[in-house]
Amino acid sequence: MDTVSKKQRHINMSHIKGKNTSLELKVRKRLYHDGYRYRVNVPNLPGKPDIVLSKYNTVIFINGCFWHRHNCKLTTTPKTRTEYWNKKFERNIQNDLINHEKLRNLGWHVIVLWECEIKESFEPLIESVENELNQYYLNDHL
Repeated sequence: MDTVSKKQRHINMSHIKGKNTSLELKVRKRLYHDGYRYRVNVPNLPGKPDIVLSKYNTVIFINGCFWHRHNCKLTTTPKTRTEYWNKKFERNIQNDLINHEKLRNLGWHVIVLWECEIKESFEPLIESVENELNQYYLNDHL
């Protein structure tokens, strides 16, 4: 059973941001500091990627573990309306797969960063992303 009223739950859920989250800002700030230039939430690309690095033909999605169902401790399922939530999560997963495939078919390289990875090991994760960007760019331009 839910510990807060329906009205309070609605208020809580309405405050969950869809873009410009603290994790997105952290990743974007670091990439910009390291010389990478990008666009955000480009509407004409499938899934409106969080970060678009056109020079590298790469998009980055920064996924919340709860909403996109990463296999970690942050991926919980609400105890009420479980059927509703499971359908919602399944739609999110399917949309992610479809959008990633569409992007790949358009020639984009897709990188997915997970909330828990950013929180637990930010520096090594960003270094790995930068290595991947540079490797992908070099392979594409040789």
